[in-house]
Amino acid sequence: MALNLLHSAGLTDRVYGPTLTLKVVEQAAAEGLPIYLYGSTEPTLAKLVPALEEMFPALKIAGVEASKFRKSGPGEAVEIAERIKASGARIVLVGLGCPRQEVFTYAMRPLLDMPLLAVGAAFDYHAGLLKNPPAWMQKYALEWLWRLGLEPKRLWKRYILLNPAYVSRLLAQKLGLWKATPPAPATEPVETFAV
Repeated sequence: MALNLLHSAGLTDRVYGPTLTLKVVEQAAAEGLPIYLYGSTEPTLAKLVPALEEMFPALKIAGVEASKFRKSGPGEAVEIAERIKASGARIVLVGLGCPRQEVFTYAMRPLLDMPLLAVGAAFDYHAGLLKNPPAWMQKYALEWLWRLGLEPKRLWKRYILLNPAYVSRLLAQKLGLWKATPPAPATEPVETFAV
């Protein structure tokens, strides 16, 4: 909706992290491109990996790394990048939760020469830990309300504080009152924890 509002993108449907994840993983499996799964928890990843391998038998998972649930220390971002590169991965799927996964992928851009894709709760959905909201909620961009209802203690700040801030900036940008400018690539520390 935001891309349509600001840039007349003509998108007829939303880009849904779990669906996008499956499309990317399917294509990676078809082309033999190894993937790296970064974020979430060990138990989630332990369920996610076999679920993806069952859906896509040809899939090559080069590496899996759970969130550390803390900010990285000096030089740790480079170490993370080195582990990812050493794995042979060609695509990195990042599941740290919004907005931390976007901060992480942006910060890692100068350190990695492969696409990093922030996929939201896709790891949890495909690991079978989260149930999809009803279709009508998805159609009207109300999945956030569904998620808030499922995990109010964990997600209230994200949706009650960040959603209004996002909508305010979106409207200010549309009205020409504010111009979004990307920050310089992040350096240390990189947030490596899920929310």
